[in-house]
Amino acid sequence: TVGALGLAGLAVFTGAAAAADDAGWYGGLGAGWSKARIHDQRIKDGFSGSGLTVTTIDHDDSDLGFKLFGGRKFNKNFAVEGGYFNLGKFGYTANYAATGAPGTNLGNVAGKTKIQGLNLDGVGILPFTDKFSAFARLGLTYTQAKDHFNKTGPVVINDSTPSKSGANYKMGLGMEYDVTRALGLRAEWERYRVDDAVGNKGDINMLLVGLIYKFGTGDSSPRAAAQPAYVAPVAAAAPEPVLIIVPVLTQQYCSILDIQYEINNKTVQREAEEQADTLAIFMRKYPKTTAVIEGHTDEVGSFEANQKLSEQRAQNMVNYLVDHGKIARSRLTAVGYGETRPIGNNNTEAGKRMNRRINALVACATDIEGIPPVAKRISMALELEFDRNSAAVRPQYREELRKVANFLKANPKVVAVVEGHTGNVQTTAKLQMEMSQRRAQNVMAYLVDNFGVERSRISAQGFGETRRFAYNTSLEGQQENRRVNIIFDFPDQ
Repeated sequence: TVGALGLAGLAVFTGAAAAADDAGWYGGLGAGWSKARIHDQRIKDGFSGSGLTVTTIDHDDSDLGFKLFGGRKFNKNFAVEGGYFNLGKFGYTANYAATGAPGTNLGNVAGKTKIQGLNLDGVGILPFTDKFSAFARLGLTYTQAKDHFNKTGPVVINDSTPSKSGANYKMGLGMEYDVTRALGLRAEWERYRVDDAVGNKGDINMLLVGLIYKFGTGDSSPRAAAQPAYVAPVAAAAPEPVLIIVPVLTQQYCSILDIQYEINNKTVQREAEEQADTLAIFMRKYPKTTAVIEGHTDEVGSFEANQKLSEQRAQNMVNYLVDHGKIARSRLTAVGYGETRPIGNNNTEAGKRMNRRINALVACATDIEGIPPVAKRISMALELEFDRNSAAVRPQYREELRKVANFLKANPKVVAVVEGHTGNVQTTAKLQMEMSQRRAQNVMAYLVDNFGVERSRISAQGFGETRRFAYNTSLEGQQENRRVNIIFDFPDQ
């Protein structure tokens, strides 16, 4: 009785990606090249017991394979995925002769096996950016192997069409790139452990490329083409500013507001208050002017969440102008545009930063006489980088801090606040806050101890990771978040 297909394999790469959202259902398909190893020695051993010798063996050890899959992503690092796979057909043709007479072939045996089945995998995901990620999978399979044998010559085959089904395991590695919020590309390698129908065990490797579609994220068109869910009535007004004519025409004077926001932040931050205060002074000077406050976001997160965040940003700026600037609410209108009006490239951290903003369209006036000078606060974001999980001030920043000290000495009434910030290296919010406070205190101490700045004119404050400048999904973003800001406060004039 002769028949043997020993199977063992190669490798592949396919990817589960960093999705824009942390959870949701998805489905897709993949196709590619699968390969098995035909175990020649087992085939030869099967013939030798019958007094026959294999003279040549031709291999058919590769084929096209495919899979259909669906799954659920529970968070940015884990998903469960299941589906159907078909690894293709593999086989051999062995020519044989009588032992001792290898020059005269008596016939041949041709064997083929078809492998298909179902799988359930756990998938671990490592996002590198908001679009690109790597993943690894480990899962269980229920595999069916169907063999078929043909022969010529005197050899005997007891069962020409054996089959077998059973459970086994699989593993894989992959990468994924999200072309849009809904549609992604995968490249992956998978290894399947299989049993053929005549008692042989081995591995089949498959290299695939595929598509993945994420449900509940809208269609697969570019995000910028989406329409806002809400537009306040005034948003439809003509983009040209209104010119208010006053009796004495001098030169046109307009006030603008252009504020960038921290990630996922909707409150009016301290660095933006002086700009809002200047706008309030202008509107008090010209009581007939009105303003439309526009809120915008980057495209990280769901469309609905971004729309709501932009509306909150605009409304909070209106509230600030009413409460602190003493501007009548009837002169202000808030409108949110979400992610639909980007001015920067959302594929870069700098572009995302530009898109997290507030703008104000303010009616113009022509009389600028009589506006009093207003002392401004200067916000200075120093290029002070810190080592990972460290609060030590690097020696190369000595000259930068000397400039800060010289500025304070030249303006003896100015006081300063040193703000410390972190990435997300520390495991808890408490540790993040402690690290940012230490960074701020160390910079303050450096100015006092090295350049003689009066300690009473400097204070330190830590913000942890609550005012991120960039996303923490990359090492570059984490480094940008490990920073110190120094805010200079001028006295009232």
